[in-house]
Amino acid sequence: MPGFAANKVENILDEGIEKGGAKLDNKQIEDVIKSVLDTETGERLKIYVDTCVHCGLCSDACHHFLSMGRDPKYSPAGKVKRTLGEIFRKKGKVSPEFIKSASIIASTECNVCRRCSMYCPFGIDVAYMMKVVRRICHKLGVTALYIQDTAHSHSVTMNQMWVKEDEWVDTLQWQEEEAQAEFPKLRIPLEKEGAEIMYSVIAPEPKFQAQLIYQAAIIMNTAGIDWTMPATPGWDNSDMAMYTGDFEIMGRLKRSHFDTAARLKVKKIVMGECGHAFRSVYDVGNRWLGWKRPPVPIIHALEFYYDLLKAGKIKIREKYKKSVTLHDPCNVIRGGGLADKSRYVVNALCDNFIEMHPNREHNYCCNAGGGVINCGPPFKNKRMVSNKVKADQLIATGAEVLLSPCHNCYSGLEDIIGHYKINMEIKFISDIIYEVMEKPA
Repeated sequence: MPGFAANKVENILDEGIEKGGAKLDNKQIEDVIKSVLDTETGERLKIYVDTCVHCGLCSDACHHFLSMGRDPKYSPAGKVKRTLGEIFRKKGKVSPEFIKSASIIASTECNVCRRCSMYCPFGIDVAYMMKVVRRICHKLGVTALYIQDTAHSHSVTMNQMWVKEDEWVDTLQWQEEEAQAEFPKLRIPLEKEGAEIMYSVIAPEPKFQAQLIYQAAIIMNTAGIDWTMPATPGWDNSDMAMYTGDFEIMGRLKRSHFDTAARLKVKKIVMGECGHAFRSVYDVGNRWLGWKRPPVPIIHALEFYYDLLKAGKIKIREKYKKSVTLHDPCNVIRGGGLADKSRYVVNALCDNFIEMHPNREHNYCCNAGGGVINCGPPFKNKRMVSNKVKADQLIATGAEVLLSPCHNCYSGLEDIIGHYKINMEIKFISDIIYEVMEKPA
């Protein structure tokens, strides 16, 4: 296994990392490292570095380590030692080649999923440490090409898919017209002030998966929800800049999102099925802006579905018959605490729910989150090899359908299913709701 893995994932060249590294000199690297460590971190980072005793208890928590022949360099402690450990040991006097290597380790060999922190006896947050490495690499201009392109899109268009303002509105009107063929009076309310809910999505929905907007509109209208969607930038809740280390753009994105909700005077924001976006608005982006809590209450789609089903606003015509299993997105379950509510929803919708093991906050990461899938095609095969443990976990359930309430997880798991030729469909929760709910005549 170690030899097989090494042949598949070593010596990957990425244009963004190679060109960025070629522009560096040692003095520039040392200055940037000193600036980040002195002005953007504090005792928290130093304590983490000094406290780790390399006991190895974090190793079995990491899907990279488990999938890569248990090679110690892929353990969480090993990745810290190869990046921040070297930076501290050499007092920032590291080479351009080291920075290129550190960028690849931090951005493609760690999903910042925080599973390892659960098993560390000291609670060391390895994800935070890897994000410090990403921040250093970003400020040095050494970031994988595809995810950097996504950050550029965020900067220019305030969404991650270069969706223009008129294209966004056209897509909403198109989905409204499609839905009206089924329900003639259905509307997707745009720019409605004072609505109970602003529904926000990530840019891949209008770009590639517009049927999810269609389904959301039918769920909202059937449940009698007072809702709206914005017609201006601020509608996209995704945030790959958070994962490149470009916190300045991250702050702009979150401010735009919350400013849009405030302008529309909505009571709360409901987010579509996305994990990283949820993390960016309730945990990271708001704090970068100096807000202890989001200025507008915000809930994930899973909690929204739970509330609708619990209140009887969505009624089930007939439960879904195929056997299903549920992936637990790191940022929604481990980070957001929605394990019980997600299972209430799945059991309310489906006849035959099979738990994968481990599950809930102990579930393995999809290996797509944390910006890893957004690093693009050069690293796709590496993602497949370094998450064989997830493929084995899926196969062991024997389920016909995999439910994934997160976009990045959905895409990453779809890749795993294809690569390992697993006989399993993949669906969002809203796909099942739309299929089994009672709809007005």
